[in-house]
Amino acid sequence: MTTFGTDELADPVLMRRVCGTFATGVTVVSVGGDEPHAMTANSFSAVSLDPPLILVCVGRDALMHQALSRAGAFGVSVLAADQEAVARYYADRRRPLGQEQFEFTEWRPGARTAAPLLGGAAAHIECELWRSYDGGDHTIFLGRPCGMRRYDDGDGDGEALVFLGGRFRRLERAPSAVVTS
Repeated sequence: MTTFGTDELADPVLMRRVCGTFATGVTVVSVGGDEPHAMTANSFSAVSLDPPLILVCVGRDALMHQALSRAGAFGVSVLAADQEAVARYYADRRRPLGQEQFEFTEWRPGARTAAPLLGGAAAHIECELWRSYDGGDHTIFLGRPCGMRRYDDGDGDGEALVFLGGRFRRLERAPSAVVTS
């Protein structure tokens, strides 16, 4: 068993490398209103089925932090495997702000939150902000879904974009199991 000293545990580069061994999906979190905003996030997870809750973690220094706190509701677009360019765009701090940032891709306002939901996504979730918690240099925002939809390619298996080892990736489909009698 490897043990770590205090210096290793405080090393953000090591933390990123170690956590990077865990594959995550990639989302774009968005808020609507007078000042709509969106950002790429892979710190997204289902938390509870009863009540239904999801979480997104947002850095305290990110523009999204204040926008989400003010809006009280948000949308999540789970990106499809072919949307790496969309993920990169909404991760770029140099992109235009406000409504102009949504000219990059097709979108529609969520029916319940008016948060921009991106076209071509594998799934959409609209949430009301339920609670928020201190998460160090991030805030953990818990949302209670008020609308959701999954899209797929016709066979029930819409493929999502994945982030692993500091890179965007696509999962390869496993071959169908062959059953012999």
